[in-house]
Amino acid sequence: MKTYRAAVIGCGRMGGFIDNEVVGEPKHEPPYAHGGGFSACDRTDLVACSDLREDLMALFGEQYAVPKSGQYTDYQEMIAKENLDIVSVATHVEHHADIVIHAAEQGVKAIFCEKGMAPSLATANAMAAACERHGAVFNMGTQRRYHPGFWQMREIIAQGELGALQSLVMTYGGGLFDHGCHTMDLAQYLNGDIPAVWVQGHAPQSEPLRDGYVYRDDPGGDGVILFENGVTLYLLCTNRYEYQANCEHGMVGTFNDSLDWVLRKGDARSLRPAEFPTFPRQSTTVNAIMDLVRALDTGDPPRGGVESARHGVEIMVAILESHLQGGKRITLPLRESNLRMHRTDRDAWQKGLRWREPKLTV
Repeated sequence: MKTYRAAVIGCGRMGGFIDNEVVGEPKHEPPYAHGGGFSACDRTDLVACSDLREDLMALFGEQYAVPKSGQYTDYQEMIAKENLDIVSVATHVEHHADIVIHAAEQGVKAIFCEKGMAPSLATANAMAAACERHGAVFNMGTQRRYHPGFWQMREIIAQGELGALQSLVMTYGGGLFDHGCHTMDLAQYLNGDIPAVWVQGHAPQSEPLRDGYVYRDDPGGDGVILFENGVTLYLLCTNRYEYQANCEHGMVGTFNDSLDWVLRKGDARSLRPAEFPTFPRQSTTVNAIMDLVRALDTGDPPRGGVESARHGVEIMVAILESHLQGGKRITLPLRESNLRMHRTDRDAWQKGLRWREPKLTV
């Protein structure tokens, strides 16, 4: 079977070294870093990498056997020379759009983009349009979509034994663009990627971060989201990661950041505990990469896709728009929004400086 040529752009934490930070954590099955995922996947050959920080890139090369000739400070030069099938984008969110759009325009057929997708609706729309126009397959690094436990959770919902899905209650930590996207993507996935039709938001914690239309850090917020099939998502910023799907005749969920899995069956007032199905421990990064490989092999769509990622950004921006309009219900599709996140401390990446030092050894 074909082996696909892959490269990583952004050789820092998620690109190459985050596994050193999560050693022994039960919720992480290594490899977690993009470089580790390509190295562990027997269908990909990690042939190149790109970063402005040459010393860090050299360490990445040592870690993942990328020769000096395959290390580039200019990612555009790398794409032009290396005949790549898959490009991994592991830079800060603010830099994703330029890289993804260029890769798609240059004929790269699969893109694995670290979460979140984009810092604004406009950039998410531009990324999606470029991928669709040039036929580039896209997966975002929202790991729960590629986790076997959540595959089981979706299957339980889809098979109908619990009756129709009625609501999702989900909590997350951090801000919407760079962290809440994990939870938003999972909500879409568990509901079959059905589009949302309206959003109401409440985001007072975002106000100290806002200068006009610009958030100088990742803004948090709560939201109520109605999907086309009548399912309602209640999204809460609590600094915890807990997910509950409520059906007509039961509920299924996970708590303690995906460590405790729960299944209950019965009527509304008398739910009985049931055994959550067992599932294998697998690297979600490898699963996301293998999903791209499958799409390249068959021409079938990936488990994720650029539209689900784009729509997630649209919903999160609508939460902020609703808040700024006094909780007004925002009807989707949201045609445009001037709101965006711009963290100036991430601008240093363009100068080859370090924003956050990766942990280079265990």
